[in-house]
Amino acid sequence: MTDKVREIVARRVGNPEAIAEAAARRVRPRSLFGPHGRTMIIAADHPARGANKVGADPLAMADRGELLDRLCLALERPGVTGVLATADILDDLLLLGALDGKTVFGSMNRTGLAGSSFEIDDRFAGYDAESIARMGFDGGKMLTRIALGDPATPSVLENSANAVNELAERRLIAMVEPFLSNWVDGKIVNDLSPEAVIRSITIASGLGRTSAYTWLKLPVVEDMERVLAASTLPAVLLGGEVRDADAAFAAWQKALALPTVQGLVVGRSLLYPHDGDVAKAVDTAVGLL
Repeated sequence: MTDKVREIVARRVGNPEAIAEAAARRVRPRSLFGPHGRTMIIAADHPARGANKVGADPLAMADRGELLDRLCLALERPGVTGVLATADILDDLLLLGALDGKTVFGSMNRTGLAGSSFEIDDRFAGYDAESIARMGFDGGKMLTRIALGDPATPSVLENSANAVNELAERRLIAMVEPFLSNWVDGKIVNDLSPEAVIRSITIASGLGRTSAYTWLKLPVVEDMERVLAASTLPAVLLGGEVRDADAAFAAWQKALALPTVQGLVVGRSLLYPHDGDVAKAVDTAVGLL
């Protein structure tokens, strides 16, 4: 990847417009879905929130060359339909020509930095709906953490609603990732009980003037049949950091059978699997579809 990094840097320095030109040339996918009728999206927006940790390595995702190498390998695997990332990463992938035929989702809010005292105050400092449309991408994703005891929460909900509206006006997907969250010993902890996830779904589903283009990005928790009964909005399942791959794959497979689920959006557990075999991890996930 060293030669590719040099190439990217040279083009960024010598011809910044190459990114927009690559976006204009990009071959758009015919469908959001792969041959299996599902989405299989690789997520890589973690570093922009300062969340570079995978397993015991606090800076696993901080080597951009290695991350791009893993992303390119994952995107080449059969059945992978797209990618979700921030502008810096998507610009790199455009320059590498790695996004042809793939759906692309831009990460919109990343200011709720991991471990910060203002983590809930997750303002929109990444993509906006206008730039997503201009780049020819398919939608935007917003992390929407709801902390009932934190006064920043109303602005989080308002900003998410505004993004839903602006994306819908352009007929672009608004991928909302809601959590009911709490401050515990100075850190934000997401409540993954079925009841909390249900409550987050019902709150997120009502954001905006229309839900016509809203999808939900949801964790796989216990009692998913009851959890997903909380909304008719299309849903994709997030992976998170997986400690037991076999258990995670089994849980994803069971949840994929539910009627609102459209596929998977998975990042670290496929890009940085415990055995280091990215292709195997991605192929296993695709096999669940």
